[in-house]
Amino acid sequence: MTQSDVRPLLVYNLFPRYFPAITDWHAGVRHAKELGFNAVFINPFHETGFSGSLYAVKDYFRLNPLFLPGAADQADLSPLRRFVAQSRGDGLDVIMDLVINHTAFDANLTREHPEWYKRDRKERLVSPFAVDPADPKNVTVWGDLAEVKNRDASVQPALWKYWDAVVRFYQEAGFSGFRCDAAYKVPAGLWKMLIGNARERDSRVVFLAETLGCTLAQTQRLKSAGFDYLFNSVKWWNFDRPWCPQQHETFKKIAPSIGFAESHDTERLAAEQPGTIEMQKNRYLLSAIWSKGLLMPMGYEYGVKKRMDVVRGRPEDAAGGAWDLCGWVRGVNALKSARPLFMEEGAWKVLSTYDAGILVMRKDGAGGSCVVLVNKDWHCDRVVGRQEIATHLGVNTRMLRAFDEKTGETAVDEMIHLKPSEIVLFF
Repeated sequence: MTQSDVRPLLVYNLFPRYFPAITDWHAGVRHAKELGFNAVFINPFHETGFSGSLYAVKDYFRLNPLFLPGAADQADLSPLRRFVAQSRGDGLDVIMDLVINHTAFDANLTREHPEWYKRDRKERLVSPFAVDPADPKNVTVWGDLAEVKNRDASVQPALWKYWDAVVRFYQEAGFSGFRCDAAYKVPAGLWKMLIGNARERDSRVVFLAETLGCTLAQTQRLKSAGFDYLFNSVKWWNFDRPWCPQQHETFKKIAPSIGFAESHDTERLAAEQPGTIEMQKNRYLLSAIWSKGLLMPMGYEYGVKKRMDVVRGRPEDAAGGAWDLCGWVRGVNALKSARPLFMEEGAWKVLSTYDAGILVMRKDGAGGSCVVLVNKDWHCDRVVGRQEIATHLGVNTRMLRAFDEKTGETAVDEMIHLKPSEIVLFF
């Protein structure tokens, strides 16, 4: 499958802890469809271990009782299947988390198949950890998790067969995609087998590799696995250094990418500096045009400030947002969907210097070209004359102020006034 064969994904992250039960999830799907998304991603909904973290899976074939109405049977997945069927009936793909680098420390598998787990010298279960690439001294250990021996040849046949059974089970339940948690910690050979088998069952299935926080070498080792998407890091780009365009150029040789302004692993953008509606627009618009795929967690459109908590999150955490950007998000998604250039990975080139107050860059691809102006000042307006950027614009003589909800393309003004953090597009 080539990059052009992979369908563009506009993904709405439906956070299960924000709803009383699975029977309420479909309201979120209808909302996602109204905003112009074509897929929903659900964080883990399985039975959890002692910590209660959604990512500490105790049993892959039982549902988290938090998401079931009344005293429903955790082994009865019919509510989940009905939700998936409803969502696909509405035209949205449903993507689930696939967590196979580890399980809960007290998972059933630790008793049923103790040989599948890593052990220390005292034969105790080993917890996974992550090292900050920017600071090797910054190590995070997840003590509620137990790491699985996916690379151990002695247990591979049975263990890999088990993971394939998990994927097959949820494909049969109707899921059409998998976000692969900590993909870089799992051997590429295992992913290649799972993806290949899944595609034999459904040629349209998509696999998204979660690779944030890993090194370039770790990401490149996944090239042979056959992933449809990676997640990029455009969220953290401050327009001051070339690392992000360089990463984009490197990663697209592995797989197309998905941009996002925030995720369940990050703080809420509205709670960070400068905490303005202009910055909320800046990061979402940039994510939408930067790469082929796009993800938005629920609550972003309302400026929710409380971080998604995979251990203690509650429905009320999604209330009390700072604004309502639903109409604007719908417009940006429509812009992305209508412009082939924004539905492909393309190639980015920075045209101005990084020390300039306004960054000028261009995206080129099979779908044409677009020149992009970014006001790097979070707090103040900036003005640029058309003549100052004329050599950068070339044939792109129509301007679109995408920060405005209803403004269409216009001729380029003699003087272009940019609001704080504003991004202006030229076609």
